[in-house]
Amino acid sequence: MLVDDEKRMLDLVALYLRPHRYLCKKAMGAYEALARLEEEQFDIILLDIMMPDMDGWDLCREIRKFSDVPIIMLTAREQQEDIIKGLNLGADDYITKPFNEEELLARMKALLRRRTPKNTIEVEGLSWDEDRFELTYDKHSIRLTPKEFLMVGHLMKNADKVFTREQLIQLIWGFDSETEGRTIDSHVRNVREKIRQSGFPIDNYFITVWGIGYKWVSERE
Repeated sequence: MLVDDEKRMLDLVALYLRPHRYLCKKAMGAYEALARLEEEQFDIILLDIMMPDMDGWDLCREIRKFSDVPIIMLTAREQQEDIIKGLNLGADDYITKPFNEEELLARMKALLRRRTPKNTIEVEGLSWDEDRFELTYDKHSIRLTPKEFLMVGHLMKNADKVFTREQLIQLIWGFDSETEGRTIDSHVRNVREKIRQSGFPIDNYFITVWGIGYKWVSERE
């Protein structure tokens, strides 16, 4: 959620974030932000300070009474005492305007990483949740078979490591399995197609290493 009393700033920040697959909800001021928080949950809040009726400091204080959602104060106020005040009130980070787009994205990702459960792996909106036995993209479920789910999770957990077909059979089907390499290839095709249909750029991550096997890359190729 983006909170500011200037529509131009809300539109600008949303414009920066949308290409990076952030779904931005806008709140024109503190009271609209509080009303939204009563209706839905957010992963992170970018909060301006200088707003009429209720400033960002007071809004941060109110939010902390009922939520631990990550808050980044995004403001033109750059005095040291303002930064300290914001952090003491419960903000997780503080960025001054004009801001650098890459720095903002990096700080958002760092905060979201710290909140990601240990049994969950997230890549560009694709989330593999071991506890729920669920793969989602932009919070929409992708239906996989149990073997497909385990294969994706194992590769994501061990990004950049190449696994042969034989290794994947042993890891997923077990040492005594009579499963053949072409079964792995069939599962890979099915996984790619299902995830591709969701809109996630799977072909940039789930890579065939010709003559060896498969891997999940940590950076898009």
